Amino acid sequence: MFFNAFLIALREIRRNLTRAFLTVVGIVIGVAAVVTMVTLGRGATEVIKAQISNMGSNLLILRPGQGWGSRGAPQFSESDLVAIKNQVPGIRSLSPFVMTNSPAVYLEKARNTDIQGTSANYFEIANWKIATGRFFTDEEVKEGAAVCVIGETIRKEVFGKNVDAVGKRVRLKAMSLLVVGVTAAKGQAGYGDDLDDNIITPITTVQRRLTGKPNLQSINQVMISGNDGYPTAVIVSDIYSLMRERRGLTKNEENNFSVFDSLQLADAISSSTRVMTSLLGAVAGVSLLVGGIGIMNIMLVSVTERTREIGIRLAIGARGREVLLQFLVEAVTLSCVGGIAGILLAYALCSGLAKVVGAPFLFDPKINIIAFVFSAAIGIVFGFMPARRAASLDPIDALRHE
Repeated sequence: MFFNAFLIALREIRRNLTRAFLTVVGIVIGVAAVVTMVTLGRGATEVIKAQISNMGSNLLILRPGQGWGSRGAPQFSESDLVAIKNQVPGIRSLSPFVMTNSPAVYLEKARNTDIQGTSANYFEIANWKIATGRFFTDEEVKEGAAVCVIGETIRKEVFGKNVDAVGKRVRLKAMSLLVVGVTAAKGQAGYGDDLDDNIITPITTVQRRLTGKPNLQSINQVMISGNDGYPTAVIVSDIYSLMRERRGLTKNEENNFSVFDSLQLADAISSSTRVMTSLLGAVAGVSLLVGGIGIMNIMLVSVTERTREIGIRLAIGARGREVLLQFLVEAVTLSCVGGIAGILLAYALCSGLAKVVGAPFLFDPKINIIAFVFSAAIGIVFGFMPARRAASLDPIDALRHE
């Protein structure tokens, strides 16, 4: 019975192809919009996670002041680093970090950029890879050697796109640094900064030659890497307790430092992206309801047009439930055809838009199945009333219908 109803439904659709097409347009658009929004949202979330993971594995950053601001807050000293390393469990490695700003000059080219002074283990903490050359060593940090490692953006903008910068010298104010390495490109961070627009040099070099503050409490921030599997939230809590004690803060005093957790940032941004994706998907799903209303209207018209046919079927012994099933199958078939067409359209849209927005195309069978099932449910819900109306017709009145 179901198979025969399906064949009759296909015959009726073929008989009025234009009307059938216009009927399912709303379903097609709704399904395509929902699948496209959710798929691109997942791709964007993965991009953000990858960008933040580029900053470092289990990365924590201890900063003076609250949030990104440090104006007026005391900075950190070497003794703070020793205390954190010895008294906070779960830390794999840490590195002091001093940042300043200066024009980087090579021949006639110059670019204002961040100068980052740090130790040799910073490159492992921040997950840096070398493209050409090498990283500087612990011995060069102790000596305050005039060497540096530059980012890919500096290499292109200051030295030139096709120039090997290793072995050349870049001038920062009155100091000349030998470029010993170029880092592999990382791109944008999750908050929009260019991770490759920097020059990394030994912290002693920056302190002695640029800032003029050697061996003082002048460390801008501390880069900390946690052990794999150790909860970073516990490390953050221990650091807060230790630093409050070292800074002599009472219970009523606010922290004059902060700890940035890259994992928490990634989770927060991913959660926000998922919420926005869900909202956009819900808005797009409204068009599915509009498509369902279109199916209901067309099925009502179809019942009116086929009243005599319904009367004949009822007169020769067809039961009301068989007529109801026939029209319900037609409505579901229309909505399913629209669902399949919407999924195919979404696949094409995602393939093109993913390249435009720079997000990967992550095909998710789950959302496609959900969208298809929902479109079929729309056919059942909005097709039931016309089908019920057809099944409740009186055979005599139906046969008299002109």
